[in-house]
Amino acid sequence: MSKKAKRKTRSSLIDPNLLRMAARGAIVKLRPATLAQNPIMFAAGVAAAFSSVIALRNVVTGTPISAEIHITAWLWLTVFFGNFAEAVAESRGKAQADSLRKARTETMAKRIKNIDDTEFELIPASKLEVGNLVAVEAGEVIPGDGDVIKGIATVDESTITGESAPVIRESGSDRSAVTGGTRVLSDRIVVEIGTAPGESFLDRMIGLVEGAKRQKTPNETALTILLSGLALIFLIVCVTLEGFAAYSGRLLPVVYLIALFVALIPTTIGGLLSAIGIAGMDRLVMFNVIAKSGRAVEAAGDIDTLLLDKTGTVTFGNRMAAEFIPIGGIREIQLAEACLLSSLSDDTPEGKSIVRLAEDKYGMSSSIATKYQMTFIPFNAQNRMSGVDIAQVSIRKGAPDSILSLCGNGNAREASGIVGRIAKTGGTPLLVSRNKRVLGAIHLKDIVKPAIHERFAMLRKMGIRTIMITGDNPITAAAISAEAGVDDFLAEASPEKKLELIRGEQAKGKLVAMCGDGSNDAPALAQADVGVAMNTGTTAAREAGNMIDLDSDPTKLIEIVMIGKQLLMSRGTLTTFSLANDVAKYFAILPALFVGIYPQMAALNIMHLGSPESAILSAIVFNALILIALVPLALQGARFVPGPAGAALGRNLLVYGAGGLIAPFIGIKSIDVLINAFGGI
Repeated sequence: MSKKAKRKTRSSLIDPNLLRMAARGAIVKLRPATLAQNPIMFAAGVAAAFSSVIALRNVVTGTPISAEIHITAWLWLTVFFGNFAEAVAESRGKAQADSLRKARTETMAKRIKNIDDTEFELIPASKLEVGNLVAVEAGEVIPGDGDVIKGIATVDESTITGESAPVIRESGSDRSAVTGGTRVLSDRIVVEIGTAPGESFLDRMIGLVEGAKRQKTPNETALTILLSGLALIFLIVCVTLEGFAAYSGRLLPVVYLIALFVALIPTTIGGLLSAIGIAGMDRLVMFNVIAKSGRAVEAAGDIDTLLLDKTGTVTFGNRMAAEFIPIGGIREIQLAEACLLSSLSDDTPEGKSIVRLAEDKYGMSSSIATKYQMTFIPFNAQNRMSGVDIAQVSIRKGAPDSILSLCGNGNAREASGIVGRIAKTGGTPLLVSRNKRVLGAIHLKDIVKPAIHERFAMLRKMGIRTIMITGDNPITAAAISAEAGVDDFLAEASPEKKLELIRGEQAKGKLVAMCGDGSNDAPALAQADVGVAMNTGTTAAREAGNMIDLDSDPTKLIEIVMIGKQLLMSRGTLTTFSLANDVAKYFAILPALFVGIYPQMAALNIMHLGSPESAILSAIVFNALILIALVPLALQGARFVPGPAGAALGRNLLVYGAGGLIAPFIGIKSIDVLINAFGGI
C-alpha cells in the first residue's frame, strides 16, 4: 500500500483520544438493544447479567462469593472487550468523518434560470434542488454535486482527494462531474445540480466511513447464523450437565456452568466480526477508495475475473518514442538529430518523449536550438505534419501517408515496409523527412508499466483471470497484451461489448470487477460485481459503481482485490482461531466441574491447574484477554500472501488452527500460576 503523505492521517491504534472514545462507545453498546445486534455478545451479556444476579443474591444471603465475584467481573469484561473491538473500528471511522465534515461548509449559490444568464439569485446551497443551474466563478466553492454543462475550469479537489494539484473540469466530456465543497480556481462554469441536499457525495462519504449506514454482508450474516447455532448447542450442553451432576447426587454451582457456557461459545470471532468488516472498509478509505457497502469489499475478495482498461492501467496512457529507424543509408545519429530538431517545439507527451530519447540514447542536448535560426512549423490537422525550417533546410515529422505524399516515391517501398512492421507490433509510426527526403521512422508505442507483468502473474497464482479492455485494433491489442502478460483482451471495445463480456463471465458463475469513468461505462459498472468508478468521471459512472476511487487511479483495482482478500482471510483466520480455542477450555473447566463427582476425570487435568475455582477463573480470564489481544489483528488484517486459495487455507490452518489449540494451554496455565501465586480465590 502506498505511503503518500495524505494517507498518514490514518488514526493510530494507540491514539489515546481514539481509545477514550472507543471505551465510551463500548459502554454505550452494553445496552440490551445494541447487544442484541450481535447474538454471541448478547448471549455473553445475558450470562454476565444472570451471574451478577446470583452474586448479588449470595451477598444478601451471606453466602461466600469470592469465586462468583471474580467470574462475574471477567464475564462483564468479556462483553466489554467484544464491544470495545467494534467501538475502536467505529471510532477510527468517526475520526475520518470529522475530517470530511470540515470540508463541508455552508455556501451561497448563484442560481440562474438559463445556461447563458448573467444575472443570478443568491440562495443558500441547502435550498438547491435537483436540476437547478448554478454559476460558479474563480475563487468560489461549488455548492453541490452535479455536472458542468457549460465552460471549463480548474478545480481544487484537495478537500476530497487529498491531492493538492488542481484538476480540469469541462462540459461535454467524461470529466464533467464536480463535487460540492470543492473550489473553482479559474474561469467560470455552469453546473447542473444532480443531488438533493443531504444526499451529496460528501454526505454519503461521511455516513459510510463512520459506519452509520453499514449493513452486514451476506457472509457476515451466514457466519453469524453459524455462530448462533453453535451457541445454542453449547447452551443445551451446559444445561444437560446440571442433570448429569444431579443424577450423581451433586449440584454444580450455576455460576460455574455460566462460565463454561461463555468460555465455549465463540466469543472471539463473535466480538471481532463487526470490527473486521468495518476495518476492511477503513483500509479502503485510507487508500482513498470509498466503498458504498461492505458487500462490495467482500465481493472484491472473491473476484474471478478482472477487467482492466489498457490506457492508464496496463500502459502509461501516452505513446512514447521507443526507437529511431533510419532508411536509405541514413546514419542513425543523423535521423536522431532531425527527430530532436523537429520536436523541440512539440509540447505533446509524444514530442517530449522524442526529445528525451534523443538526449538519453544519443547524448544530444536541447540547447542545440541556440546554434541555429529556427522557424518552427506547428502541427496542422489538415496535412498532419509539424517541423522546423533552418535556413535552407526543411525538416518535417508526421503521419506516414502525409510525409510520403510530400516526398514522392523515392524510397516509399522501404518506408512503407518499416511503417507496416511497426504497426504489426502494436506501435504508431511517424516518418521524418529533410528537404523532401525520407530519413527514417519514429516508433511510438504504448509503454507497458514496469512490473505489471509480475503483478498479473501474481493474480494468476490467486486464480484471477485478467482481461485487458482497449479500443485498439486486434493486432495492437494482441501485441500489448502479450507484452503485459494479461490472460485475454477485448479489442475495439464498445460499451455494449463490455456489458456482453461481463454478463458472459457471470453466466459462468464468475464474479467480475472493472473500473470506468464515462457515462458509457455506467451500464457495465452497474452490472459488475465490483464496479470502481473514477472520481474524475461523470455523475452517471459514480452512481453506477459500488466503489469510488478518489484518486482516479485505475491501477488501484488490483489493490482493491488484495484488500478484499485480506478481509476474507482475516475473518477466516480469526474464526479458525476462535473455534480451536475451545479445546483447551474443555480440559480446564470440565475436570474442575466434575472431579468431585467423578475422580477419574482428574486425568483430564493435563495442565495440572491449582484448584477447580482457579481453573474456571483462568479459562474465563484468558477468554476475555484473548479478545482484546486480537483487536490489532482484526483492525489491521491478517497478512495476505498472494497465492492459490488451497495454499492459503493450509497455511492458516497450520498457523491459526494450531495456534488456537496451543495458545490457550499456555495462557490458561500461566494465569492459573499467577492466581495461585497470589493466594488463589
